Amino acid sequence: MAHHEATSTSLPQTREALLELHRETRRRRNQAKHGSDEHVEAIDLLGRIEVEIARVERAVDPTLG
Repeated sequence: MAHHEATSTSLPQTREALLELHRETRRRRNQAKHGSDEHVEAIDLLGRIEVEIARVERAVDPTLG
């Protein structure tokens, strides 16, 4: 299954690919039964994806100071 691959391997490194994976993972989370293993896995993956999106965005536009 794709979601197991995404959780066991590294995440995409481009913002566009991360955003697509985020959309797919949100869809999977929303379709899963609340509290099920798939639901929890999707929530965990969403967090990892969001951290990676923030990292990519910081690299493109570093903070000043």
